[in-house]
Formats: sequence, C-alpha cells, structure tokens
Amino acid sequence: MGSPRVLIFGYGNPSRGDDGLGPALLEQLDGCDRLTDFQLQVEHALDLKDRDLVLFVDASVSCPAPYRLTRLRPARDTSYTTHAVSPAAVLEVYRQLHGEEPPPCYLLSIRGESFELGEDLSPQALDRLTAAKKLLARLLAEPDAETWDTLTDEAVAA
Repeated sequence: MGSPRVLIFGYGNPSRGDDGLGPALLEQLDGCDRLTDFQLQVEHALDLKDRDLVLFVDASVSCPAPYRLTRLRPARDTSYTTHAVSPAAVLEVYRQLHGEEPPPCYLLSIRGESFELGEDLSPQALDRLTAAKKLLARLLAEPDAETWDTLTDEAVAA
C-alpha cells in the first residue's frame, strides 16, 4: 500500500486580511496535494474522492487562539442551499453523490482578528499561522485518522 492520499484544502479571501489564513498556510507547504479557493462550494465534494484524509483550513473569528482542530461529520445545514457551504455540507454532498461515507475529514480553524478589505494578515494572525504550521507538520508526519483524532481539541480537552 502506498502513502496515504491526503488533501489539504485552504479556503478564504487573501484580500480580506486574516480571512486569507487558509490559503496562506497552504503557500508554505511542499510535497502534498493542496487545493485553495475563496469559499467552499458543493462541487468541492468531488475533490474528496479517492482521498484517505482531508484537512480543511480556514480562518475563524470564534475559535480560541491560536487554532482549533475538529473532526468533521456530514451534515445538511442551512448553508447547503446557499452560494457558499460549510465543510460539513460538502461532506453531506459527497455522501449523496457517491452513496458512501466520505474519507475522514478535519477542520483546522485558525483564529483571525482583522478581516478588512485590502488588509494584510495581522501580526496576531502571523503568529497563529506559525503555530498552525507546526500542527500541520505533525499531522502530515503521521497521516492517519487515529492519530489525527488524538490531536483534535475534543481529545486534547478530555
């Protein structure tokens, strides 16, 4: 069996300050499958096919600093019928399209402070980006769901 097929998907708008944290983290990666976009769409469910693990990376105004790692579950939510959708809704679309459960998926939310149009990443966001990069290196060093589950905020808090 070959190496696990891992996709790192960073999304957000780099023109809106800290909203660009997801794409900024992916710019610092080498040697793994990466995908970036401004926002999630139902079509992104197709990108999950034939993956062993998927990590969504996004900025957040509500998670604790520096970041939060959570395991995602498919869910049809209110974003399902809007222009942009949540990661859980993408997983639900995958389930509907393929008639099977999606691969193990996680969300790395990085705490942002400033989301103004035309701004660069804030100094706080840059520090948090460094912390998130260390976590991501650890995740990629052990690309399996059992290990990743132990690093989620839920597991760490237990």
